[in-house]
Amino acid sequence: MARRMDVTGAGGVRLAAWEFADPPKTGLDGPDGGADPGPGGPGVLLLHGLMGRASHWASTARWLAARHRAVALDQRGHGQSEKPPQAAWTREAYVEDAEAAVEQLGLAPVVLIGHAMGALTAWQLAARRPELVRGLVICDMRASALGAASQREWADWFRAWPLPFATLADVRKWFGEDDPWVERPNPARGEYYAEVMHECADGWRPVFEPEQMLRSRETWVYDAHWEELAQVRCPALVVRGLDGELGRAEAQEMVRVLPAGQYAEVPDAGHLAHYDMPGAWREAVQSFLDQVLGD
Repeated sequence: MARRMDVTGAGGVRLAAWEFADPPKTGLDGPDGGADPGPGGPGVLLLHGLMGRASHWASTARWLAARHRAVALDQRGHGQSEKPPQAAWTREAYVEDAEAAVEQLGLAPVVLIGHAMGALTAWQLAARRPELVRGLVICDMRASALGAASQREWADWFRAWPLPFATLADVRKWFGEDDPWVERPNPARGEYYAEVMHECADGWRPVFEPEQMLRSRETWVYDAHWEELAQVRCPALVVRGLDGELGRAEAQEMVRVLPAGQYAEVPDAGHLAHYDMPGAWREAVQSFLDQVLGD
């Protein structure tokens, strides 16, 4: 199943939130004395990275749903959420969107699980609204500033995409094998990017506007985010793939800066740890959730 719920984000932008499995029942009595049919379990909000979409979390959301109400958000400009050209693409807007999802969907106090840019949004929300957040999982997101050179590399990379792709097989092959950013063949990466393509009259193109992605990225890529990390009071897990973008030394420094930080590695995984090694990813996250939620 995939059930869509609409959220009104910052500036009135319409956002799509998704459940990919039925949440657990509360087990409480309803007002008429019968069993309460509504969803129960601690709330979990899943936030994808730049260029991602909620469906990238489908596998994670399904195993979480055994004990938690797991909701994945298509962030502004991504997936099936609104992509208005004049919308704000600021850090503040992304954080306000996540805050709106937590409040409008009744998820608080929530566990936030974020990948890359989504992890930054998660820890900024946890720092800003600690009463809404009971736990935080940060997957492969750096707290250090990446700088202008990094932004130029991304702009060059977008221009290198051979758009439009003739078929989805071509998408999988290019991102999994032919992309100059790929050090060795990675079918999981090909599948990840196939998920963000849609068929147009001339072939397959991304569901997002690359220019909007660059605008979103430039609002955080020049700044360090250590101060906000230090303001996160809830238990927090920093997860990195051994071949990801977050190095071990920086990850361990992030754990030190977090008042209640923990550390986990996903072997044989890169930046897309939840796609590369879903079993090891689940083991790391589930162990943390068991501690935080007392399951």
